[in-house]
Amino acid sequence: MAPPLRIAIVRDEEMAADDTPTAKKTLRTESRIPLTRWEAAAAAAVFLIFAVGLFCIFVTMPEAEYDKILRLPRNLSDLRVLKDNLAVYARDYQAKFVLGYCSIYIFMQTFMIPGTIFLSLLAGALFGVIKGVILVVFSATSGASSCYFLSKLIGRPLVSWMWPEKLRFFQAEIAKRRERLLNYMLFLRITPSLPNTFINLASPIVDVPFRIFFLATLVGLVPASYITVRAGLALGDLKSVRDLYDLKTLAVLFLIGFVFIFPTILKRKRTYE
Repeated sequence: MAPPLRIAIVRDEEMAADDTPTAKKTLRTESRIPLTRWEAAAAAAVFLIFAVGLFCIFVTMPEAEYDKILRLPRNLSDLRVLKDNLAVYARDYQAKFVLGYCSIYIFMQTFMIPGTIFLSLLAGALFGVIKGVILVVFSATSGASSCYFLSKLIGRPLVSWMWPEKLRFFQAEIAKRRERLLNYMLFLRITPSLPNTFINLASPIVDVPFRIFFLATLVGLVPASYITVRAGLALGDLKSVRDLYDLKTLAVLFLIGFVFIFPTILKRKRTYE
């Protein structure tokens, strides 16, 4: 009868191990939704504040224009139609249009809603290169900053759940480049090495200071914004969004990014020597 007794003891030990606080915590972490109720409530509150602000802006627009301009373009065909409908409105109500444009851009950037590239093209088509770049860089930097603080509040479980491997890689790279972190962040912003959405969400989690995040975003987004806004001037000739970043354009962006990260590489080489 000894063997059955031994098996029973082993099973009891396994069950006891599963009942330990660590095991229970691990099980809850793996099975639960990434955000707690309070975190989800905070995100919903921020979303509601943005939504109310956008609503207050749009109720001041002429009612006759609603069906023509309250559209979010999903392709170049939609964008061309929207541009034609918005041209007169943007000219006659420029202050309201800029306010609504920036609010929508920041809202989309904050909550990771795809489609901001179409808004960048629209800025070029309606305002030209200089005004368009200023408008896009301001909106994109504001939206990225808003996303940064939202992620600082509730983003850690969400990012760890969505991009665990990428987050570990990013954290290791940030740790290696603490002394010249601005150069590295500029490189990431200028080049398409990592998605901007991921950078916005992950930066506060890996302890990138906001001043460095803000400055790198403000300066680093200028080259790509210039390319996109300039393409908006010839919106009718653009066949696909993919045409914006061909091999030549990507090579130029990486060259600019390399200029910023070169001091970091040089310093690491001298350290090893």
